[in-house]
Amino acid sequence: MHQSKKGNQWYFGMKVHAGVDAGSGYVHTITGTAGNVHDVTETPNLVREDDGVVYGDSGYLDAPGRINPYRKEHHLPEVEFRINAHPSSLKMKDSYQGINWDKEEEHRKSAVRCKVEHPFLIVKRQFDYAKVVYRRIKKNMNRFHILFASANLLMCLRAGR
Repeated sequence: MHQSKKGNQWYFGMKVHAGVDAGSGYVHTITGTAGNVHDVTETPNLVREDDGVVYGDSGYLDAPGRINPYRKEHHLPEVEFRINAHPSSLKMKDSYQGINWDKEEEHRKSAVRCKVEHPFLIVKRQFDYAKVVYRRIKKNMNRFHILFASANLLMCLRAGR
């Protein structure tokens, strides 16, 4: 856990990173880090051997340089990355009347990526877990493993499988 101060109030925070199957929406891998660790550092731990495509937001633009050398070293096939661009790089003139294809492509990437957020919604709303209870990452991760497994079961039941 990492402590940070906002005003005179101290907070202890952590991040949970989830690897989600794009087809089914089920969580296959979760990892936890302190709040000050950047998300892209956990990407190699979330990508499985059989993954062919990885989606991410603009914070993951450095991910191909971190994952593909590792996969070459272990004789695994390379991964295709579909990472959203920074919104500031998609500017167009207001006078243009056609379809903004770049923005449309980014919207489609985000539509696939939104499946990652659904298990977090279930954990926070259905299971009422919005704040960490313990001050150690290991104890919180034990609880998160149970919560995300339960979220997978709930999504499976809702889908009728």
